[in-house]
Amino acid sequence: MTEFIVQTLNGLTLAGIIFLVSSGFTLVFGVMRVTNLAHGAVYLLGGYVAYSVIGGKSGNFFYGLIAGTAAMAVLGLLIERLLLPWLKHVEMAELLATLGLVYVIDDLSLAIWGGNPLNFNLPGVLGESSVLPFRHIVYPNERFFILGVAVVVGVGLWLMLRYTRIGAIIRAGVDDRNMVMALGINVRLVFTGVFVLGAALAGFAGVLGVPVLGLYTGGDTNILLFALAVVVVGGLGSYEGAVIGSLIIGLIDTYGTAYFPAVAYTVLFIPLVVILLVRPQGILGRKAMA
Repeated sequence: MTEFIVQTLNGLTLAGIIFLVSSGFTLVFGVMRVTNLAHGAVYLLGGYVAYSVIGGKSGNFFYGLIAGTAAMAVLGLLIERLLLPWLKHVEMAELLATLGLVYVIDDLSLAIWGGNPLNFNLPGVLGESSVLPFRHIVYPNERFFILGVAVVVGVGLWLMLRYTRIGAIIRAGVDDRNMVMALGINVRLVFTGVFVLGAALAGFAGVLGVPVLGLYTGGDTNILLFALAVVVVGGLGSYEGAVIGSLIIGLIDTYGTAYFPAVAYTVLFIPLVVILLVRPQGILGRKAMA
């Protein structure tokens, strides 16, 4: 039972990181219909930027968190303004272009930071451990912090989407993009804002994910795989679906790695197969209009 509790906490922490990545991914796809394969590379680059800031003169984790998030927001702005308009919403062109961007970011990261795995710990009490009141389990404070931040950000995003004008426009864009255009709303500005938000969330998750997942070449592919799995399970363009999908994928991956390491990837894809067979649009997704 003690081991199960620890693995459940690990799964929830992983789910929080996956959610921060997949929520931006699913919002970008839902509003812009852009399958951004570079989303995982943005996550990884955000972690590398934070690592440089923390290991430099500042030595402050929170400066690194701000720098990684802000840098990826700027990168998202550049991608949306400079790259995507040239592709003219051609799906295959967008897939190939963002895939090519993955190789560019990966090679630049390898040249700058090398191929050895990197890591950093949270400062002060966050880098220590606490004894839980039940079963005297010793658990790292940094994982509680990461989970708490993911919950706070998730609630903040939900409140924004549900109770603000910007959120209403984004939700309307997911449901009926043509209607938003007909209402005279600056759709171009909405697209830019959503893409920048998605990139910022990926960079933010990239920084928070370092103490748990580390920084290493190929880490972007793994996190993108998680994000795609969440989108399939939760539903395209559904924010609530991203929450549910992240919990399912995070827990299943953690349990699979802990109890069935030889078939961990197989265990991860079981819910995807079930969802595609039973409800192809995802748990909270909507059927495509004819």
